[in-house]
Amino acid sequence: MNIHEYQAKALLKGFGAPVAAGVPVFSADEAEAAARSLPGPLWVVKSQIHAGGRGKGRFKEASAGDKGGVRLARSVDEVVKFAREMLGSTLVTKQTGPAGKQVNRLYVEDGADIARELYCSLLVDRSVGRVAFVVSTEGGMDIETVAHDTPDKIVTVAIDPEAGVTTADVAAIDAALKLDGAAAQDAQALFPLLYRSFLEKDMSLLEVNPLIVLKDGHLRVLDAKMSFDGNALFRHPDVEALRDLSEEDEKEIEAHRHDLAYVALSGNIGCMVNGAGLAMATMDIIKLYGAEPANFLDVGGGASREKVTAAFKIITADPAVKGILINIFGGIMKCDVIAEGVIAAVREVGLKVPLVVRLEGTNVALGKKIIANSGLDVIAADDLDDAARKIVAAVKGV
Repeated sequence: MNIHEYQAKALLKGFGAPVAAGVPVFSADEAEAAARSLPGPLWVVKSQIHAGGRGKGRFKEASAGDKGGVRLARSVDEVVKFAREMLGSTLVTKQTGPAGKQVNRLYVEDGADIARELYCSLLVDRSVGRVAFVVSTEGGMDIETVAHDTPDKIVTVAIDPEAGVTTADVAAIDAALKLDGAAAQDAQALFPLLYRSFLEKDMSLLEVNPLIVLKDGHLRVLDAKMSFDGNALFRHPDVEALRDLSEEDEKEIEAHRHDLAYVALSGNIGCMVNGAGLAMATMDIIKLYGAEPANFLDVGGGASREKVTAAFKIITADPAVKGILINIFGGIMKCDVIAEGVIAAVREVGLKVPLVVRLEGTNVALGKKIIANSGLDVIAADDLDDAARKIVAAVKGV
């Protein structure tokens, strides 16, 4: 689960991190009141969407101007002008894709005198099995670009979970970021509290980009991005309350309600599979035969008929889907349950695209018999390779 920048900053401020004063707003009138409540004379008006690259993004609407999703205002009137242009407009960045995201809220923040911009993030480094700091002197840029062009400028510092962030760890991060003086003093408190917030809130990612050194030498969190482990949200009702459903795919929201693992993709072949590994293999073989999967969907090992029906409805609700591949290996999951769920779903929502079904495992003969006797226009497949060939051919009209 992701949250907005202003929400992430509020969480970090609760842990004691240095952040600028700011106010979330939903209208031009609120933007004016926010600007008047802040010291000025420089304000930053930031689009709040769940995507990076907002400053370099562009709005689809000509009326929104071409100054990007993060703008500097030098008067209250300019804050209001920007708010009117940005709210309700569609911002397109590298991470949103060409469709973009509608801006429904802004963050009006007090400006900062920036001396240097740095990069700092925390994530789980699976190569060492520890939470690690990933830092760079190249803040404010796409970290992927830095990693590609100048990988030597990225430093990783893994943290011993028993010791926590030690003095030696802080010194290593300071050295990587070339911090000294007041900034190094601030670092002694900032980096341990970032680590503590990451652990206590069950985050999967905490990114501060940029972390800035002000002209007075002190550190400040200028931007913040947080992702949380969805499986741990039951421990954090305060975090779950920050969820903005308007930023999420409706199909993914519906899948969550039915405890389905679903991720929307950009292809045109819908996939229903049981097991994450088999789902990945199914998507790979679809690509091997020249097509693209429309989703990752794992119904799990013990799905019910109702769950399978819900999964089928979610796939067919995607207008991009031109064909469906159901690939089930019955272990705990029984093939006859899958067959009954598919038939129920097709009879309820109809079948307007080719459907290929490959069943194997527990009760496979019964599952195939149920589908064969259903009267549905279903293409049977003997194995995964056969299934992939048939659905790609059907979608391409071969």
